Amino acid sequence: MGRWRPPIKKGSKYITPEGAQKLTEELQHLWKIERPQVTTRVAEAAAQGDRSENAEYIYGKKRLRQIDGKIRFLTKRLDGITVVDHTPDDQDMVYFGAFVTLEDEEGKEVEYRIVGPDEFNVAEGKLSMDSPLGKAMLGKRVEDEIRISTPKGVKGFFILKIRYFERDSP
Repeated sequence: MGRWRPPIKKGSKYITPEGAQKLTEELQHLWKIERPQVTTRVAEAAAQGDRSENAEYIYGKKRLRQIDGKIRFLTKRLDGITVVDHTPDDQDMVYFGAFVTLEDEEGKEVEYRIVGPDEFNVAEGKLSMDSPLGKAMLGKRVEDEIRISTPKGVKGFFILKIRYFERDSP
């Protein structure tokens, strides 16, 4: 009997133009640069003879499978996502792509940008719209309070500022 795994919940199908460009660049790098290099190394290793004990050949084939899987994933993902490249009419409300400045209960300020699940990076201030905090922020306005459950208990935040451009000027 095989291992049963619950189905993976699919992420939202939205992405910023910058995120789409990064995914496209990663796909091009894998397809045009990395895969040909690994293919050449595997062919050279195969030419050496006995493949059963040839570590370069074995690991090269494994790396090719990883690259091919990532290429399939990126190709399918890029075909199914929607690039959100416009700002909403109501810029006083949090929507996808917004830069949101929050203040926690201790008075500490932090800014996040609401992005898609393919491009989130909390260290860079990019928060997935599918995360608990991201979901809680969507549809809120300045001075609204957000409360989310965390492993350490319920945390509260206040929205201080919402903007839709990299800097304060459009």
